[in-house]
Order: sequence, then C-alpha cells, then structure tokens
Amino acid sequence: MNRPTLLLVIPPLTQLNTPYPSTAYLTGFLRSRGYHVQQADVGIEMVLGLFSRDGLTRVFEQLRLLSPHLPGEALQMLSLERAYLNTIDPVINFLQGHNPTLAPRICQGNFLPHGPRSVGEEVREPQRTNVTDQAKRLASLYIEDLTDMIQATMSPHFALNRYAESVAKEARSFDQILDALAEPPSLTDQFMLEAFWRHIETTEPSIVGFTVPFPGNVYGAFRMAQALKAKRSNVKVMLGGGYVNTELRRVSDPRVFDLLDYITLDNGERPILCLLEHMAGTRPETALCRTWIRTEKTVQWRHDPLNRDIAQMELGTPTYDGLPLDRYVTILDTLNPMHRLWSDGHWNKLTVAHGCYWKQCTFCDIGLDYIGRYEASPSEVLTDRIETLIAETGKRGFHFVDEAAPPAGLKSLALSLLERGITISWWGNIRFESTFTGDLCRLLAASGCIAVSAGLEAASDRLLEFVKKGITVDQTVEVASAFREAGILIHAYLMYGLPSETITETVESLERVRQMFACDLIQSAFWHRFTATVHSPIGLHPDTYGIRLMNVQFEGFAENDLMHEDLHVKTPEWLGEGLRRALLYFKEGEGLEQDVRSWFPERVPKPRVRRDWVKRVLSGGFSNDSSLPERKFVWVGGTPVKEIIRGNRCRLILPNRTVDETMTLPHEYADWLLDVIQCATPHRAKDQEGYPVYKQVRSNFPFGGAKGFDAFFATKACAMARAIGLLLV
Repeated sequence: MNRPTLLLVIPPLTQLNTPYPSTAYLTGFLRSRGYHVQQADVGIEMVLGLFSRDGLTRVFEQLRLLSPHLPGEALQMLSLERAYLNTIDPVINFLQGHNPTLAPRICQGNFLPHGPRSVGEEVREPQRTNVTDQAKRLASLYIEDLTDMIQATMSPHFALNRYAESVAKEARSFDQILDALAEPPSLTDQFMLEAFWRHIETTEPSIVGFTVPFPGNVYGAFRMAQALKAKRSNVKVMLGGGYVNTELRRVSDPRVFDLLDYITLDNGERPILCLLEHMAGTRPETALCRTWIRTEKTVQWRHDPLNRDIAQMELGTPTYDGLPLDRYVTILDTLNPMHRLWSDGHWNKLTVAHGCYWKQCTFCDIGLDYIGRYEASPSEVLTDRIETLIAETGKRGFHFVDEAAPPAGLKSLALSLLERGITISWWGNIRFESTFTGDLCRLLAASGCIAVSAGLEAASDRLLEFVKKGITVDQTVEVASAFREAGILIHAYLMYGLPSETITETVESLERVRQMFACDLIQSAFWHRFTATVHSPIGLHPDTYGIRLMNVQFEGFAENDLMHEDLHVKTPEWLGEGLRRALLYFKEGEGLEQDVRSWFPERVPKPRVRRDWVKRVLSGGFSNDSSLPERKFVWVGGTPVKEIIRGNRCRLILPNRTVDETMTLPHEYADWLLDVIQCATPHRAKDQEGYPVYKQVRSNFPFGGAKGFDAFFATKACAMARAIGLLLV
C-alpha cells in the first residue's frame, strides 16, 4: 500500500525553550505504525531567523523606510544598529546554552546596547543572583526590547510566546481570520513562511497537519495553510490541537475549508489513522473518526462510534527527531526559581495519565475528552518511555503535562524510577489533596521531583465548595507544607471574579496567599479572571450558579468563552490589577509584610483572616490518616552499617546523602530494623517482591506483636530512621 507522507507543524508561537509536545506524541505513534512522518517547529525557526544578523539587517532596513514616523525608542535603537548586529548572534548562542563564557561580559554592562527594558531592569535587579542567571536575564531583556520595537513598528502581531493572539480570541466569525489573512504578510510572517516552505520542499508531504494548542497559534496555522493552498492545492491540510478541541466543536462556516481539508477533535491518534486509511482508499469517508469535512458547500461531521481511542500503553514513545533541540532559546522574564521553569531549558514532555481523575470542578470543561476520559499510563511503560527519551535527546529533565497527575500514579512512577536507578529532574501539575503526605512528597523528591503546580483557584472555603474543588484552604496549607519539607517548589493557579465572589473574599484570598508566600509554602502564583466557558457546568447551567449569559450569537467558527453578568456582585477591573501587582512582588520575596489592602488602587475592606492563620494551621498537626495500615515501607536512605559495641548492644549508622544518624540498639532489634530496610529498599526486581506493608509488619513484629511494634515505633531510634529515609507511602 502506498502510504502518504505527513508533515506535522507547530505554528508560531508557544515556548522558545522547548518544543510543544503534540507533534512529538503523534510522530512517535504514527512512525510506530509504519508511516513516514516529519515534524517542524516553525515558531522557533521564525524567531531564530528574525533574531540573527541577517534577520536584524532586514529589520533595520525596514525601520529606515519608516524612520520619519518612528517612536523615540525605535529611533534610538536604529542609531545603535551596528551594536545590535554585532551582538545578536552571540547573545542567541548564549541563550541556547552554547557560550557560557559570554556571561561575565554581558554582566559588565557595556556589551549589550540598552533599550527601554534593559535600562529599567538594571536598577532593580538584585545582586544576589549568580553571573549566569544575571546574564540570562539581561540578555532576555535585550531580546524583549527588540521584540517591543518590532511589534510597535512593523509586526503588531509579534510576541515571544504567542502570535496574533488577538486575531483568534473570541473569533466567533471566520471573518476575523479572513480579514487578517487579507493583509500583506508582515516581516515576521515572511520569516514564518520561509521556514515553512523549506520543510515543504524537503519533505514533499501529501498531508500537512497543524497543531493549534492556543489562540496564539491560530493565525500562523491559517497563514501557512493559505500559502500552501495557493501553490500546492493537491496537498491535504488538517487542523487539530487544544484550541480546536475546545473552540471549534461546532464549526459550520464552509469558508474555513477553503484553507483546510479536515479538522479533527480530541486525541489525534485515531482520527489521523482513519484519515490516512481514507486517503489510501481503505476506509470510506463515513467511517472517519471525530472529523469535520466539507462536502459540496456544507460542513459535515464524520464519526464512526466503532472507532476506539488508542490506549495509553499503545501510544508508543514520543520522539523529538527532526526538531532542533540544541537551538531552542531560554528567555527569562523572572529569576524566580519556580516560575522560570516554564521558560528555562529543555523539558521532555510526558503524561502520567490522560484526563483528570477528579473531573468535578464546575468551572472546568469536564465533559470534554481531555478532562472527562481518564486513563492512567502503566508506570513501567512510562519509565520505558523516559529511558527512551533520555537516550534520544540526551536530556534528563521531564515535565509531566497532566491536567492533574494522580498521586497513585506518581507514587508508582517514583518507585519505578528508584528501582531502575534512573536519575532525572521532573515536575508536573497536581491537585492540593491530602493524599500528598509528607512521606509521599519525600518519595517524589527522592525520585527527582523538583516542583509542582496546582490549582488553588480561590483561597476561600466557601468558594472552593461552590466550585466543587474538593479541597479546603487549611488542607492546601498542609499539603504545601509537605512539599516544602521535601524541598519541592510550588506554583499556584488562582482565579478571581468567580460567581458570587465578593470583594471582601478576594481580599481575604490575597491575605491567605500572602501568608503562604511569607511562610515559603508557595514560591510562585498566577491570578486570572474567571471566565465561564461553553463546556463547563457553570456555562451549561448559568442559572444554577447565579450568572446571566449575554446574548452573543455563534457565527460559525469558534465558541468557548462566554460573556456573563454576575447577578449578585460586580467585579471591578482594578481588583485584578491589585492582585497581579501583589504577586509580582511576592514572587521576588518583597512586600510580604505589607497590608494587602495597599496593593489595590481603590479602598477595599479589611480582611478578616488572622495574620497568623498559616502558623496556626501548621501548629495544629495533620489529621489522622485512615490509609496508614495499607501503606508500604520504602527506604530512600543509604546502605546502613552495623557495628558491634559490647554484649547485646550494637551501633547502627543510617546514612543519607546529607547526614548520618547513629543509634544504639539491642542486636535483635537492630537486625529486625535492618531486615525491614533491606526489604524496603528499591531495586530492579522489587516489583516482583513487593514492599513491606505497615499492617503486616506491625502484626508480625517478633518482640510483642502489634503492641510491641507500637512501643518500638515510638522510640527515638525509629524516629531517626524515619527522618533519614524510612518512608510510609
């Protein structure tokens, strides 16, 4: 069978430091099924083309043509043209991690030309940072200055992590997209199209697939599709991705299919397989999977319910083959150690589970596939993929991009990593739930966990119950404390303007968040305004939640965010300004003792939250856990050493990587403890032997049974063992 050739494209723009994972997932899967697939990140290639000596030469040539009408900042940068041309290639090389010796020169202050951002930052930049980080930040400001100038003068759609986002945002009508495409290509468009055509000419694909995860990828995808259809109308074009899955579920405008042939929804593996079989003549059009097409002049939905989704263990390993991993760029908009993870360095992307195991939050799209269909990946399969990606990329950083990684899945993964002796650094998204005990967090840290992000949403118990988040603010403090004690950083997602949320509740949420920052329970956070979406319970049943939807008509293209009116309260715009300003300082460790009312430009009520709320929660101790009997002992310390002292006494030395603890015990107790530690130590065959279970260890204790165990387990010696690394998970 003559199989078609695919080119999977990431349009501008997502991240500059690492590829968006969708094409890597699909390329790995389709290659495992025998298809010829190539992938391209046109976004990074566009940016690298622009930020090069040749690219900036074209920028400055265009600037000179505009010079009579340029703003003052652009004129000043034009006067420093030679300095920018001489420094741009070394700076990009440095931000790609290839020229670390440039850092001291950047920090001297007279190497980079100074633009508006650079001048303002040098006054504020703390001196406690190391030279490399300081240089990355200054080099990033230099790139951001150029970005601002290009955006202000010749490419208004250009930004470093999105492209023409305003074109696609709330694009209920396709007219919005068509109007933008009717404009002549901007300079950045030209760089994008040049990179795209290089891949078309090299690959000679029969089908091109654009992945569109965000509104900031839509314009680029359609601009490239437009160019492709104009020159090679025989090449099929398909569109998929997160934005498509949420916003194009009712697309009905036939003009969309002047530029596209197919739109696929939800996980792409099965729809693309069906499309490829259809193109090869082995599957009728009626048997496609979750696909929009145009027949004659109308948009038609094709979905055969007999098509089943591909199971997680059958997806294969993602591959970054074809993507220029050594050319991605770190842009640091902050030196905050948690927040910078999104923009600093390459992260291999994987998921612990598809969907969300909670799927009850009323503000979330719980009815859609990416949330509603929950399926975990077997830990052994996931660990195999980790090893494969390390071998392919040479990179040992992993970002688990789950909606909410399940605690049981993370525990199983951590044990698998420890059993195989695989050293990685990893982070991912979780829920603030009490299953994350201190010992589980320590286990995750031992396996390489460095950070987690999680949705707190609203630091108010009433609102958390209202949106069915399934957590409390006190519980969040306890969980955050467990992660902190394990050395794991935390980023919290927050919303304001939830239905019925008062200004007082918002201010009190900020006070609780302030205390969590002050106690180092969270290191980073982001606050955004609540938006009702068409697929969420709030959007589907607005009356139940006390809001009224505005009468905004769907016009055949995108549909997701809903304009609404809260029937109980008003949320002024300045409230968000105060929240964002506070977080900007909190992330830098500043303003943490300030009255939270001072961040707002208008008068707000005094919060009724005790100033020692966090400390009181933590001083109360954690609630008893009924799951303790079923937990298993896991040892994450070093190899113990037993030394004979005299008579029936011996010295037991328990090491970990930072400290040793020494205890004196009777021989028989020491031997028992050593046997538990040995059985609890992860190793390659541990999945067959299993770990000691608490209730069994307790009932089988040879020195007095359960009561004897309870007495021994309460001793200082056992407390030492627990502190060093004898975990119960």
